[in-house]
Amino acid sequence: MSGDHPENHNLLLESLGSASDHFIANNPKSLAQWEKSSKVLPGGNTRTVLHYDPFPITIQSGNGTYLESIDGGIYTDFLGEYSAGLYGHSNPKITKALKKAVDAGLSFGAPNQWESLLAEAICKRFDSIKKVRFTNSGTEANLMALGAARAYTSREKIIIFEGGYHGGVLYFKKEPSPVNAPYQFISLPYNDTESVVSKIREHSKNLAAVLIEPMLGSGGCIPAEKDFLKAIRYETEQHNICLIFDEVMTSRNSSGGLQKILEIQPDLTTLGKYLGGGASFGAFGGKSEIMNLWDPTRPNFLAHAGTFNNNTLSMVAGLTGLTEVFTSEIATDLFNKGENFKSSLNSICERHSINIQVTGLGSILGIHIGTEKIVRPYAYNEHDLNRLKLIHLEMANKGFLFAQRGYMTLNIAMVEKDTNEFLSAFEEVVTSHKEIFLM
Repeated sequence: MSGDHPENHNLLLESLGSASDHFIANNPKSLAQWEKSSKVLPGGNTRTVLHYDPFPITIQSGNGTYLESIDGGIYTDFLGEYSAGLYGHSNPKITKALKKAVDAGLSFGAPNQWESLLAEAICKRFDSIKKVRFTNSGTEANLMALGAARAYTSREKIIIFEGGYHGGVLYFKKEPSPVNAPYQFISLPYNDTESVVSKIREHSKNLAAVLIEPMLGSGGCIPAEKDFLKAIRYETEQHNICLIFDEVMTSRNSSGGLQKILEIQPDLTTLGKYLGGGASFGAFGGKSEIMNLWDPTRPNFLAHAGTFNNNTLSMVAGLTGLTEVFTSEIATDLFNKGENFKSSLNSICERHSINIQVTGLGSILGIHIGTEKIVRPYAYNEHDLNRLKLIHLEMANKGFLFAQRGYMTLNIAMVEKDTNEFLSAFEEVVTSHKEIFLM
């Protein structure tokens, strides 16, 4: 019997209601906190993605790979701060370095030694980055990279891709967000080589940049096909257009980012998330001739402001994490753990004829309803959205947190016990609701 039949839709709503009731009963303090917060914060928090139905759990502490809620619940963290939490919580080396940095002073209004050391470490890791500058977020990094591309090429248009997410003001669903930055964007379907080659050639004289995630993160953990990226690289080189890889999320997938695995070098790369070691962070870097536009010792330089761009907490945490914790060996190990975890989840679904698949690369993964190959984002119907909500709530009730849309990440604090327990709980959830999830 298909999970899409009307009778199963009713069963889904009943099961979702039961899971929601259980969730509410388990988290009365979180409910009260959300209701209280909603009086002064629209929606109860100050970051939209943190909201989910019926209300988000309020966390009071984290240690290793575990989180504790104000209701006393202990959760294994498979969300990982949307990939920023690569180190887990309260990594001892980073915590020690941060305490020392706090004692030395937080923000000097002057250069400090740690920003240079972090820049050296990043340039050493990423072959395409010859020079780098820091920002407070991946959003800012992408805005500055686009500014550099427009100035360098003296052109205005930018190709982006449907489902791409490059920050709160660079978010590209089917319908553009009204808060998006007002650039001249050309929106194209992801993994459509013919389309992008055609548009690059059509707009080559006015095209400043192609901005792309080598794997969509927020858009569903959908990897770009290598031939698609190679075609973009070739065409941008032929027409002197800047290719910008947004590796804010994907840079964790090897010691030198996803671009190292793909063997494709962009002109500019944007970074963020985990590279701040748990503190706010963003970076953009690439070819010297482009990055030198920001050099204030040169005539007609571009100004790059930001009070906290080089704040000592982000510099120290980022440097410690990248040089003392997230070694090349650890990066490879985490990627392999993620691939094995994905395979195990998909094996569960195949073994039980469950209409679910897990996509992604390495330690960044996404749960999807359906088993057809996914090459670009698509719109879920209400029934499938409710199926994702059911998985999310049932797993939360069992002590596992990830995004309600199905987004998951692994962190380096996780051990085999954590992933095995998740696999067991996931199998129990999808098989106990088998009629809802059958192919």
